[in-house]
Amino acid sequence: MIVADFLRAFGQWTDPRFRRVVWLGLGLSVALLFALYAVMLGLIEWLAPATVVLPWGAEFGGLAALLSFGSLILLVGFSVFLMMPVASAFTGFFLDDVAQAVEDRHYPGLPSAPGMPLYDQVRESFNYFALLIAVNILSLGFYLLSGPFALPLFWAVNGWLLGREYFHMVAMRRIGRKPASEMRSRHWFTVWAAGTMMAAPLSFPFLNLLIPVFGAAAFTHLFHRLWRREGAAYGRTSPGP
Repeated sequence: MIVADFLRAFGQWTDPRFRRVVWLGLGLSVALLFALYAVMLGLIEWLAPATVVLPWGAEFGGLAALLSFGSLILLVGFSVFLMMPVASAFTGFFLDDVAQAVEDRHYPGLPSAPGMPLYDQVRESFNYFALLIAVNILSLGFYLLSGPFALPLFWAVNGWLLGREYFHMVAMRRIGRKPASEMRSRHWFTVWAAGTMMAAPLSFPFLNLLIPVFGAAAFTHLFHRLWRREGAAYGRTSPGP
């Protein structure tokens, strides 16, 4: 069922509003990466000497150019790790637009979502951003020691973090902070599995630039599917005011 949520999210591509958010998120992510690359180039120009005297007396003057090219390759590799906090920050700015586009297409007739004030959105995103950075720093030693299991461990850790954040933000815009936390706790394994499915493609350069938008759409489907399931069990109505 989680796979179906992601497939439905990819099917949202035909929606012009959805594509607008995709391109906007893609543009901002690329801009961030190029801004980091520009900073790296500036540091290289500042710190790298114009020429380097080799041990046998020859001079090499292409160090800055070599380091600049190397930094580009390094940045592509670092994008695997950079896109995790970018995905986290993304939720505070675009998730509501993505969720609304998904609901208008797939869940017509829902009452208007109460939503969240901008301050609350930014605060929640910042808190999760800080948590994501802290947990990954603390887990770095485990990544280094786990050998061939480093990547699955990285996916599992960040899948838990991203699932927790995306589901909470999607649910909170409909049912509020406390019920969203309680619902996430009841379905923690499903939320974790969906987050891991989102974390895995975030590890691939270029593909990871598109994942935050589709992840937000997939978690919107996941929330409504779980809410309908609970509604059948507890007699609940559609989420909303």
